[in-house]
Amino acid sequence: MWIRAILGAVLVCLLILHFLKRLQTQKNYPPGPPLYITALRFIQAGFRIQPDTFTKLAKEYGTIYSVWEDSVPVIVVSGYESIKEVLIKHSEEFSGRSITPFYRDVVGDKGIVASNGHIWEQHRKFGLVTLRKLGLGKKVLQRQIEDLALQLAETFARENGQPFEPSVHFFSSVSNVICALVFGHQYSLDDEEFVKLMHALNYGVHFGGTFFHLLYEAAPWLMKHIKGPYKGVYAAADVIFAQARKEIEMHKTKLAGNDPRDFIDYYLLQIEEQSKNDPASTYDTETLVHCISEFLFAGTETVNATLQWGLLLMVHHPDIQEKVQKEMEDAFGSSRSINYEDRKKLPYTLAVINEIQRFKYILVASTPRECIKDVTVLGFSVPKGALIIPNIHSILYDSKVWETPEKFNPNHFLDKDGKFVAREELLIFGAGSRECLAKNLAQMELFYFFTILLKAFTFKLPEGVTEVNLEPVGGVIFCPQHYKICALPRVH
Repeated sequence: MWIRAILGAVLVCLLILHFLKRLQTQKNYPPGPPLYITALRFIQAGFRIQPDTFTKLAKEYGTIYSVWEDSVPVIVVSGYESIKEVLIKHSEEFSGRSITPFYRDVVGDKGIVASNGHIWEQHRKFGLVTLRKLGLGKKVLQRQIEDLALQLAETFARENGQPFEPSVHFFSSVSNVICALVFGHQYSLDDEEFVKLMHALNYGVHFGGTFFHLLYEAAPWLMKHIKGPYKGVYAAADVIFAQARKEIEMHKTKLAGNDPRDFIDYYLLQIEEQSKNDPASTYDTETLVHCISEFLFAGTETVNATLQWGLLLMVHHPDIQEKVQKEMEDAFGSSRSINYEDRKKLPYTLAVINEIQRFKYILVASTPRECIKDVTVLGFSVPKGALIIPNIHSILYDSKVWETPEKFNPNHFLDKDGKFVAREELLIFGAGSRECLAKNLAQMELFYFFTILLKAFTFKLPEGVTEVNLEPVGGVIFCPQHYKICALPRVH
């Protein structure tokens, strides 16, 4: 504890020094809290970012305000209309991606999510085209996701209605969806390589947002000399990169030019083609390694956390759980499996899934953008190099947008006739040029896992447990607190 106290004091001193240095340079930027105020609130929150961190500041400083990260202005934008102007109207100006010191040192700046300029333009276009070729929205990928959801249901059934923690099972199943997409195969859950990969992914995800992660971002020059707290996360990154390189080498020996099977195959063919025709090509094996790690990180914990919240909310609202189950029975009976195309026949179920994503948005804010040219936004000057943080929480809990923002209410996504309404205010996947590449994949996964599990089981709290804890665990991803649940097989 004394080490944390000393490091905390160092962090506060650094922030105050930066505040004093920036007093004279903030005049042309949106107003905002002095840096020492931001630091004190961060300390009061237990050195963790909370879901409403940016929204509380917006109530004091307005829909657009500035804070500082080192020497870089960070501009936080709140409210649906303001965020839409930034992400859509000024999509090009805010198409950059800033790489934090920790991310750059541990992971690097290659890939799709972390890259900029020509490399990003090439890889984003390639990623979108390749995901379509691999069958997003088509039968092949749907069957793979459905099979994994059915396997997960079998795993739940083996618990025999006794209390168990679903998070580990979700994590493995969702990870296998990404493995099928990228590697072309699923792993057995007890496969030694898969278990090692899962441990590494889990460690990396939960290190994000911790005290030592944020301290590294604030003082990277100091943290490079304090190796102890970071050994685990560097080791985790090495495991993920090593597995990616191993899969790539295996694919090189079996590459079928006329019949690519997965993302690695398509990428290797792209390297071969571009090396002949494009001297400015940015495709290489090391960038592929980083693309794979991004798919694994971004595609696993986001869906995993949302599914965990989904079951917890169904336990907390048994009437809603029952209504979802009745809708599925009325539409399909007990014998027919549910396909993705069937989602249009399940308006209430779709509304529930969307409301889970709104009510328990899993990120502190949309991924930061970097301004690539000077621009005026909402009446303020934003300089090239500034970071923009779209405060999505400010939309998802806005009483001007939602009837009961503080309550879990599927009616937010239903019209007066009970038909599903897709709400454009649900900007959980971002918007504009940096919208989530695998948005459609995530939606498909949530639909299959949620419907198959609720078709098979009624979820309840363990005997003697009467309260549901809906407070999240702080971090980069807001997961539920650890909880146990009972999956009681339904009699059809």
